[in-house]
Amino acid sequence: MNILLSFIAGTTLVFIMTSLLWLTAEEAAKNRGKVLSLYRQLLRSVNSPKLQLSYASRLAKKAEIKTIFLFGSEEVSKHNVADLIRTGEYALSQLKQGKIPNNTTQY
Repeated sequence: MNILLSFIAGTTLVFIMTSLLWLTAEEAAKNRGKVLSLYRQLLRSVNSPKLQLSYASRLAKKAEIKTIFLFGSEEVSKHNVADLIRTGEYALSQLKQGKIPNNTTQY
């Protein structure tokens, strides 16, 4: 009986842990509008005259943004999705200032 209870408690704990870590359908739906808006804003901001980019560079940056969002759409971890949204917001703020966000990570 004790083993069964600990097994059930362990299963419940695993269920609670997975629900805390993985994105549910409701949370994904809640983030959908924000992510689409961020995606559109990033694509539009690459066309800004503040950025000194050639036409080919603009197309390359747009393709890079599309690729990042394509791979990000498969993410199911809550924390990783939140990090991707924060990174996108940072990149958007940099683009609005006329700067191209760097892709180096500083520790």
